[in-house]
Amino acid sequence: MRGDDERGVAFTLVILLGGLVFGFGLGLSGMAKPEIVLDFLQFEDFGLLFVMGGAAVVSGVTIFGATNFLDRAPLTGRGYTRRLKTMDRNVPIGGVIFGVGWGVSGICPGAAYASVGLGNVTILWAILGMFLGAYAQGFVRSSRADDAGATAATTTD
Repeated sequence: MRGDDERGVAFTLVILLGGLVFGFGLGLSGMAKPEIVLDFLQFEDFGLLFVMGGAAVVSGVTIFGATNFLDRAPLTGRGYTRRLKTMDRNVPIGGVIFGVGWGVSGICPGAAYASVGLGNVTILWAILGMFLGAYAQGFVRSSRADDAGATAATTTD
């Protein structure tokens, strides 16, 4: 099993190519245009439903095929495992914040970068907000972990 630092140029190029294809698809489908996304969120245009449905079908078939016919992930060489995560209060809170941000900016985070590629420079404000929100979330979680660690250390002394 290779570490993350040993992935090499070929791995990086495949990831870059995948990102370019993904961004091109977002631009072509209209998902990188906030006005189209807002029309979808206001139930005025259902075209994006077909785009997202098509993406879900392709993803589902790919994941099903890969996990049933390959023993390892092609790019990383790691075996497929099932990851179970616990549902805590951060999940619905994060979902609400994500949804409000999507509704206000008119675009989801992945498509925001593609939107910049289409010339929408004002979306950089939304991207800045995403980075600030991610930083704030990391800061709050790390300070909570530090507080929990300090509490555990004082109770064991």
